[in-house]
Amino acid sequence: MKVEELLKMVDEAIAKVSLKIVDSTNRIFETPYTSWEFSKKSLELQDELDRLKKMKEFLKSRDPEENVGMLFSKEELEEILKYLAYMRQLDSYEP
Repeated sequence: MKVEELLKMVDEAIAKVSLKIVDSTNRIFETPYTSWEFSKKSLELQDELDRLKKMKEFLKSRDPEENVGMLFSKEELEEILKYLAYMRQLDSYEP
């Protein structure tokens, strides 16, 4: 896998998390009974978004044609791919 492909996956995850943050922020004002839950979720997602942006900056500093196997160990790459897969499949209806 090349850096360019991984960068594309990170961009997709950033877009999905950004949408989820907006959705959670909007839901804060729905009812006082759930506002704390959605506030907390928004803050957690903001931390994840910051983490994804750092990953994106790191990948952008590398050659797009470089093999990610040279940057990360096999275990690290597997963890990154699992993390990105989870972040890209966030649904807006999840609390």
